[in-house]
Amino acid sequence: MAFLSRCAELARLLWRWLRAPFWFGLGFVVAFAVPYALYLDAQVRERFDDLSWETPTRIYARALEIAPGMPLDAATLTVELEAARYDEVTGARSPGSFMRDGDRFVISRRAFASLDGLEKARRVEVAIARSRVAAIRDIDTGKALERVRLDPARIATLYGAEQEERRVAKLGQMPPLLVTGLQAVEDRSFKHHHGVDFIAILRASWANLAAGHVVQGGSTLTQQLVKNLFLDRGQNFLRKGNEALIALLIEARYDKHRILEAYVNEIFLGQQGGQAVHGFAAASEFYFGRELNTLRAPDVALLIGLVQGPSYYDPRRYPDRALARRNLVLQQFADTGLIDADELARAKAVPLGISETPGLPRNRFPAFLDLVRTQLKRDYDDAALRGAGLSVLTTLVPATQLAAEKALRESLAALGKKQDDTQAALVVTGARDGEVQAVIGDRAPDQPGFNRALDARRPIGSLVKPFVFLTALAQPQRYSLASIVEDAPVSLPQPNGKNWMPQNADKTAHGRVALIDVLTNSWNLSTVRLGMLVGVDRVRALIESFGFRGINPNPSLLLGAVDLSPIEVAQLYQYFAADGHALPVIAVRGVLDRDGKPLRRYGSKPGAGDYVEAARLVTYAMQQVNLRGTARAVGNGPLATLNSAGKTGTSDDSRDSWYAGFTADHLAVVWVGRDDNKPTGLVGATGALRVWMSLFDALPTRPLDLNLSQGIELAWVNPESGQRTEADCPGARQLPFVAGYVPEQEQGCTMERLREWFGGDPQ
Repeated sequence: MAFLSRCAELARLLWRWLRAPFWFGLGFVVAFAVPYALYLDAQVRERFDDLSWETPTRIYARALEIAPGMPLDAATLTVELEAARYDEVTGARSPGSFMRDGDRFVISRRAFASLDGLEKARRVEVAIARSRVAAIRDIDTGKALERVRLDPARIATLYGAEQEERRVAKLGQMPPLLVTGLQAVEDRSFKHHHGVDFIAILRASWANLAAGHVVQGGSTLTQQLVKNLFLDRGQNFLRKGNEALIALLIEARYDKHRILEAYVNEIFLGQQGGQAVHGFAAASEFYFGRELNTLRAPDVALLIGLVQGPSYYDPRRYPDRALARRNLVLQQFADTGLIDADELARAKAVPLGISETPGLPRNRFPAFLDLVRTQLKRDYDDAALRGAGLSVLTTLVPATQLAAEKALRESLAALGKKQDDTQAALVVTGARDGEVQAVIGDRAPDQPGFNRALDARRPIGSLVKPFVFLTALAQPQRYSLASIVEDAPVSLPQPNGKNWMPQNADKTAHGRVALIDVLTNSWNLSTVRLGMLVGVDRVRALIESFGFRGINPNPSLLLGAVDLSPIEVAQLYQYFAADGHALPVIAVRGVLDRDGKPLRRYGSKPGAGDYVEAARLVTYAMQQVNLRGTARAVGNGPLATLNSAGKTGTSDDSRDSWYAGFTADHLAVVWVGRDDNKPTGLVGATGALRVWMSLFDALPTRPLDLNLSQGIELAWVNPESGQRTEADCPGARQLPFVAGYVPEQEQGCTMERLREWFGGDPQ
């Protein structure tokens, strides 16, 4: 009893001294700490109850679809794989890698989301022979494949205000070793503590004191998450107190699964320029160019090792540090039983395996991206795209774009220093689908700024002539390629009282000529006469039917007095390339949401094809342009085998040089000129055509096989009269006609044969 009495007396004595601090402390807690804790709790609930991240919108090239028989050479396939950040390694067993042995490729494809659903990872063999795909085989099953689609190259990224690179992933989508290994290395008591691990703090403090510097941290995963989500990087007692309090509040409100999932998506793991890499899924792409679920134990160990210091252990800048840190993490995996001794030894022997280029490509093709934004504007504004986590699937073909850039760069350089101020633009589309494969808006293709391919509207010159001929040939009862027209001087009064008197380029009038020769040689006088016969208003209406407005109704329209941009010219010539079907050019195939599900699909439906036969006749004439006309440089060289069709164009005083030409697979439009509109001294054949030829010399493409069997008849004619004749008559030419409209009058050549037989003069 005496002991209890003494204790009570001591308590009363202490209370006299402590009651003031006690009541003060209680008052502080009630008046400040509790409201502050409630305030922090509200902040935690607001952030966690609607936990979402700003993820960038990624823009992709088209997915390369390979099928037996398609034109593709080994060099082009290599360019495509490298553009998609495939690593060339022996065996090519990891997704995102390939092995090349001459014309044989082993490709380990990554899994990826497409408009048709998820494409699983697979390993295939592609054999190429004579610049064609010879065979495709699934390596795992050994079965031949009819086609295979490769994941597309990422060509641009639209970041939100935070400039953060991130891919949000669920815990179930991550390798189990990553989830368990992260806890083993960073927070072994994660499943048991309540946000703050006081034992770990004491252990870390003792280790740091013993070492004389910081060698170990005591923060839990929850505290590290708090640092990233709520606090700055400062080191002071107030900040540490807030960190601990918020960690306790998070643990009190949310389960471990949700906390860990937030952590693996939020943790900072690297930097490239102004973009910060957050989360393990984004880090996997950034460092390895692969999906998380494809990573091996040493890869997982490297990513976990980066948590302690992404800059200090940066594997690209400090590979030795990164390797040492990775091996230390692997050892911790073994110490905690996550891997055995054999796997530890194998993993430590593996090199870092970092991809050569970081996984955040710069916006490499600015002119094409301008076109993508233009197409998306009707559904998304720029702010809605940035940071929305969408995937925009475009039509760009990296190999075509790079080949076009090389062709333009080398062709302009070959013109000499006098043309240093000469600019250029180029558009390449798929001949039969209208998908834009390449766009160049500047002679320095990777420079953003004024986009001449979209915004430079210049006089198109003789590029308009095929549409004058289409207007005529759409009336087969009146006109054919054998119809005769006068190539003679023209004088037409103008509203200003003066006469318009055009001339041929050679300053010569050629008399009575067949329509096919008019287009082949691009004669102006006979073109104008033909246009006046069919009606300028009809020609204007035809051009406006492709979606253009405000076309000049004057006769000068017949010689190209209309300003169009290269992309608009491509829209016009797409009609011929698509075999007489109006087809809008498109740059976007579709948009996927952040979960890889289709939001929108963009397609193009070809027009009904009202003048298919007439379009084929014009295309035939444009083939003659390339064989023996103004673009005969094509027919005089190795490109003659492509049977391509095209048309040169030159504006007044050689201010603009144009060429538009197509094969079975590709249409390309090239413009060369100056921004100040001064003469370049170049015509279509000496400027733009050279760029086109350089491109198609490197581009795998099929020859144009013009269909002259359906709706078309072939007949021999006398080009001087336009009448039918016999095949062996002197000068006879075989020409295509709309079926049922072959000339009825037939002109024989018996007398000519007799004169030739007796050696007389046929004249």
